[in-house]
Amino acid sequence: MSDLRELYQEVILDHNKRPRNFRVIDPSTHHAEGFNPLCGDRLTVYLDVADGVIRDLAFQGQGCAISTASASLMTEALKGRPVAEVEPLFVKFHDLVTTDGPTPPGLGKLGVLAGVREFPSRVKCATLAWHALKAALDHRSAPVATE
Repeated sequence: MSDLRELYQEVILDHNKRPRNFRVIDPSTHHAEGFNPLCGDRLTVYLDVADGVIRDLAFQGQGCAISTASASLMTEALKGRPVAEVEPLFVKFHDLVTTDGPTPPGLGKLGVLAGVREFPSRVKCATLAWHALKAALDHRSAPVATE
């Protein structure tokens, strides 16, 4: 099990050091800011949505390794997928980081963040980008906070 944990840590560190889709989409059809007042993580999620499909998804900001890796993995997981899949995937991801048990099916690389559940204060770091994504899709103009 320690080999698997080490692999997960390597993936998280890689996505923190070299985040995928770390950029601004201009123009974007949707965007929203997320803020975690507990640790100071702040990011903005940008989407280009057409015909109900996420054609492009990116983020920019600064935060801890968990929030950056989670945002990076989220963009990879959702780019090219229908908007209708966002909510069910968010529910699975939230269950992954908050409850014990096996990794829910369909999460792919997002499963590397399962260890976050052992550190409840880090759950907000892992879900920040997801909350910002939902706010963007709902066209909310005020920054979303994890508190």
